[in-house]
This record gives sequence, structure tokens and C-alpha cells, in this order.
Amino acid sequence: MPIDYEPITPPRRLDALRELRLPLDALRWVPSWFTRAPARAVQPRTVILLPGFGTGPRSMHFLQVFLRGRGHRVRDWGLGVNDGNARRLRALLTGVVEAAVQQHAEPVVLVGWSLGGYLAREFARDHPHGVRGIVTLGSPVVGGPRYTATAARYRSQGHDLDAIERSVKDRYQTPLQVPVTAVYSKRDGIVAWPACIDRWSPTVRNLEVSETHLGLVLSPRVFGIVAEAIEQE
Repeated sequence: MPIDYEPITPPRRLDALRELRLPLDALRWVPSWFTRAPARAVQPRTVILLPGFGTGPRSMHFLQVFLRGRGHRVRDWGLGVNDGNARRLRALLTGVVEAAVQQHAEPVVLVGWSLGGYLAREFARDHPHGVRGIVTLGSPVVGGPRYTATAARYRSQGHDLDAIERSVKDRYQTPLQVPVTAVYSKRDGIVAWPACIDRWSPTVRNLEVSETHLGLVLSPRVFGIVAEAIEQE
């Protein structure tokens, strides 16, 4: 399957300033927080949350609280801070997912923010039978870190971004077999939004929202999308 895409411009320093609008967005969310009473899910699911690069479980705390309020069995991934070592973290996820599957006797739903979403997809690509579904939030599924604000950091550590991009492309030769809801935003100042869109996997549903990258794990609207994706049959 050929994986071709138009040139993507990585976020510039000025683009990252979009994230400073988060306090203004929070004011916009206030009415939703006070008027929305979380309904209980008809069928609670087992959910594992995967944080973004350089962050840990606390970054997804509010989403965890929201989903637990709907009755889902939600846990963090138990691997601490996401250090960006995708291959190592993907291997460690095997034990985490297997333990959850055995404990609850059902496949899990993986919800990943930024790099966490990419890890969720690639884990499910190799282990589809343990995963019911995936939700990605501003996740770079094209080019790896190349089209993100962390590209310079990866280069400074000696990573070959061309080689990583080729590796990400090659992974598409193994089709995704589980449903994926991919949430992206053109206001994202950390990950170039075209890099968040998978145009080649038929199991992926791409949904646009209007939030900052940080807002993707705080926005009531995004929380509703996550809940709907988790609860679909």
C-alpha cells in the first residue's frame, strides 16, 4: 500500500504560542462543566490512558476522572513519564494490556494523547486481539516526531528523523484491524495537524475539533467524543 502525502510544515516557534490561549479556552468551557452531568455508560469498558511525550499520568487526570464518572474502569498505563522511546514503551505495554485483559476478561480501549496515541495504534497493530478500540488526541501518525515541536530535540539527541519517518511509513504495511477515532485540531501548536490524519486505514475515523494541543486533554467537547468512541458497540 503506497503511503504518499503532501509536504507537511512542522510547527514553528510562533505556532507554539497558540498554546497560550488555553486560559481563554478554559473560560469558554466553564458553562459546559457546570451544565453537563456525566451520564453513566450502559456498558462500562476497561480503558488505559497513554500520556504524551515528556508527560506522565497526571496530564490525563481530568479525562480519567470524567470517564470514571461514566462508570468505566480507567487506569493509567503504569509506565511513568513518556520518554519518547517508542520501541521500548510499545514492548512494555504488552504486560500492561495483558494484565488488564486478564483482570477484566475483555479487550481494552486505549486512549492516547500525542505520542501516547501513536504508541496505542502501533501496539494494536501488533496485538489486535487485546484491544477493543483506540482514541488518539493530536497524535503524530505521519512522520513520527518530524512534524512536531519536539523535532529539534530528537535531532539534538542524534536521531535520524528521515529514518524514523520511513519506519513509520513501513508500519502501514501491517493494516490496523481495530476501530480508531483520531481527534485533531488546526489550532494545535505542538503537532502539525496534517500529521495527525490517517488517510490510508479504513478503520480510522478522523474528527476535527478547535482546541490547543494541551486543550485536547481538558476540553469538555473532546471528553464527550472520547466517551462516545469508547461506548460505541
